[in-house]
Amino acid sequence: MKLITHHIDNIKIAELTSEEILINKTEDGLDLLGNLYFQGFDRILIKERDINPAFFDLKNGMAGELLQKFSNYRVRLAVVGDFSKYKSKRLKEFIFESNKLGHIHFVNSQSDAIKALSSN
Repeated sequence: MKLITHHIDNIKIAELTSEEILINKTEDGLDLLGNLYFQGFDRILIKERDINPAFFDLKNGMAGELLQKFSNYRVRLAVVGDFSKYKSKRLKEFIFESNKLGHIHFVNSQSDAIKALSSN
């Protein structure tokens, strides 16, 4: 795993990249959240490809549980990817509502993610 730090004004954003999946199960996401939080990050950018596809199947509860933890710790998250490949109406609504609320973002590009995470 590689950690890239973006500094936008007084905001510090952690961008994670990897050659392998970083989040295979909820506990992996919680570990990442905790590790980055204690390093002083409250904004995290991760790529969809670094998350187990099961995350995007809302029936198993992985996304809900993990994103609730991000909200509880007030850590903002941006997931960068092409979400059009997911055909679930429920997932599309989930993504729409997440983006609307502004704490969790599902975006198409790194620049969109940084823009979303650097806004107040």
